[in-house]
Amino acid sequence: MKICVVGTGYVGLVTATCFAEKGNEVCCIDIEESKIENLKKGISPIYEPGLEELVISNSAAGRLTFSTDIAVGLKDAKLCFIAVGTPPASDGCADLNQVMTALDEIGSCIKHSCFLVVKSTVPVGTGTLLCKRIKSLMLERNLDINLEILSNPEFLKEGVAIEDCLHPDRVVIGASSDEAKAIMCELYKPFVTEDRIFIMDPLSAEITKYAANTMLAARISFMNEIAELCDRVGADVVSVKEGMASDRRIGKYFLNAGCGYGGSCFPKDVTALYHIGESQGLDMTLSTAIDKVNRKQKELLHIIVRERFGNDMEGLKIAVLGLAFKPHTDDMRAAPSITLIRGLLNCDASVYAYDPVAMTQANRSWLPNDVNYVDDVETLLKDADCAVLVTEWPEFEELDWKKLAPLMKNKILIDGRNIYDPKKMEELGFEYYCIGRSRRPTK
Repeated sequence: MKICVVGTGYVGLVTATCFAEKGNEVCCIDIEESKIENLKKGISPIYEPGLEELVISNSAAGRLTFSTDIAVGLKDAKLCFIAVGTPPASDGCADLNQVMTALDEIGSCIKHSCFLVVKSTVPVGTGTLLCKRIKSLMLERNLDINLEILSNPEFLKEGVAIEDCLHPDRVVIGASSDEAKAIMCELYKPFVTEDRIFIMDPLSAEITKYAANTMLAARISFMNEIAELCDRVGADVVSVKEGMASDRRIGKYFLNAGCGYGGSCFPKDVTALYHIGESQGLDMTLSTAIDKVNRKQKELLHIIVRERFGNDMEGLKIAVLGLAFKPHTDDMRAAPSITLIRGLLNCDASVYAYDPVAMTQANRSWLPNDVNYVDDVETLLKDADCAVLVTEWPEFEELDWKKLAPLMKNKILIDGRNIYDPKKMEELGFEYYCIGRSRRPTK
């Protein structure tokens, strides 16, 4: 099947590459010439395990091409996916400028009937808005073709996006016509069994993405609130989680207490859902609370450091383990490390940081210039007064702290993800602080 994908960001590139991997002929469109030129050379603009290899192999096979000319991508395409960014605007609502620009570009040059599929995360009712706009554009061009707007939200997890795309839990399709439903089912037949394809109206598909992400964010914020309660009363949130997760109605996923969630989806989508409800006259109390708890949680690591050292940290070396918002990605968007590091610098601490893949992104646009980046954990911990773990990279879970401890000036470790056994760390002589396990500095 001939497919055009507009946008070569995280969602667009992963989606296009996986469509090509299943035998489709896919052309990716982006306005950034440098990005397109790099992709033609097999250089991915994003870090995602396995992605660059698939870009190279599918490009070599002729199934995956790249262009800045949308007319090239649209030629003979049966489907055109819009997969551009919808970042939060200043008021927290989703900014649809890139979506509208993409639609206008499509409308200005398309010459044949085609299904326009919105992959971007957009507010409820966007499909209706796009439908009116594309009809108006066709009237201006005096062109009588069928351009049905569909919704097909993505559910990719950074770090395992290729697996998610090739073997999805489910596929959600918002479509009105039988023809649209049929072609989307045909597209996804190699990816997933028929019983995992959920066809619904476009409005329901649009809200499904926001509802799913907000539910997951709610679980995280709930456990972080329980963790605070555990710290107050002397309980252990890890034991509480195990007791909860054994209930099959609850399950074990997204129940880890920690230093808050980040990334490109949860913070943005929770806020956007709140604004969608507010626009309909609803009091979105729960959505507001989820976000409020998370903002508070992202301050916690800095608070623990201040509880231990006070507000004046001049002369202290604080070692930060992990920068990305989660493991297996270089994504720094809304990462808890940003909140921590800015707070430490405001207290005049000397901040050193190490992350296996995210340091370039962090240094480029996310963190102040005062941060010192190092290439390995040993250098990071040398003469450190305190180490703070922010991102639960597997390599950090395997660290030999018995060998690393002598490098530190003070054996103080703050575990923002509860990945270590408190008793073992204390047996090694560490002052060990964590989240919700009744191990906080004495005020």
